[in-house]
Amino acid sequence: MQEHLLAEAPPIIREFLGYIGTIKGKSPKTVEEYYLDLRTFFRYIKKSRGLVDSGTDFEKISVSDVDLELIKTIDLTQVFEYMNFLSTERKNSAATRSRKVSSLRSFFKYLTNKTGKLETNPVEELETPKLKKSLPKYLTLEQSLELLSKVDGKNSRRDYCILVLFLNCGMRLSELVGLDLNDIHLSNATMKITGKGNKERMVYLNEACLDAIKQYLAVRPKDGLADRNALFISQQKKRISPKTVQYIVKKYLAEIDLGGPGYSVHKLRHTAATLMYQQGHVDIRVLKDILGHENLGTTEIYTHVSNAQMANAAKANPLASVKQNTFSKKLIKK
Repeated sequence: MQEHLLAEAPPIIREFLGYIGTIKGKSPKTVEEYYLDLRTFFRYIKKSRGLVDSGTDFEKISVSDVDLELIKTIDLTQVFEYMNFLSTERKNSAATRSRKVSSLRSFFKYLTNKTGKLETNPVEELETPKLKKSLPKYLTLEQSLELLSKVDGKNSRRDYCILVLFLNCGMRLSELVGLDLNDIHLSNATMKITGKGNKERMVYLNEACLDAIKQYLAVRPKDGLADRNALFISQQKKRISPKTVQYIVKKYLAEIDLGGPGYSVHKLRHTAATLMYQQGHVDIRVLKDILGHENLGTTEIYTHVSNAQMANAAKANPLASVKQNTFSKKLIKK
């Protein structure tokens, strides 16, 4: 988390952020998101109660003075009003509002159940906004093969290896960037992945992954490295950054006319999961472990059926070729 943000957080929120960062094992980025959500909430509380001058810019409202006495006065009605403010004034999507609800729930649950600073939890009955269930975008098998065929240039072996791992292992961006040399075990064809909350999982490497890794390791820089343990190295001889990986993926996606919105690094993770489930017939519980999902419900989005499969199912129905005139002719004869 950025130091200047932590410095402006009041002690009661800093304690909570420390808890979710150290005890719950949340990443620095996630901890920062929790703080930004709580900051927005308490800015609203202060403005709506007239605790700041009416002309004060919302984004300039300080929350450094938020304390337990103020928090004790918050009730569910005010939280409902805040959710309405997020929707009407800030035009937050249902997904964004849902995340903010999660932040509030975690904060008040911590104050009630973990520290006992609150006797009752004011947001216990707060419902999560309904999210529109949309199918994740993914590449078809043909598009995946075309994507791999476009890899070229002086870093082609590195870039090809990155794409192969995304498409075969369903890794997250942070997981790929965080890979170290000693995470790769060629002898038994496995790879250790460190996921969310520093949870480790082992995945098996197929022939395509093993070959791509070996080809890359043969040309991977060895001298003058800032991080000798990092698997993927940038042109500056540092551990490759998330932005560089995003650039690489988007560049090759654009070459197969998939450079528009909705297609990104994360879509390659969706692609791996979808292809494993639909064409590899991988059990959903096995897929959950491969992807590093905490809950099976998260994985179940990949059980969707493609449009082509639905069309084929309709054609396969034994009544598919029966038409009304088939019966009308018989009626006429009678």
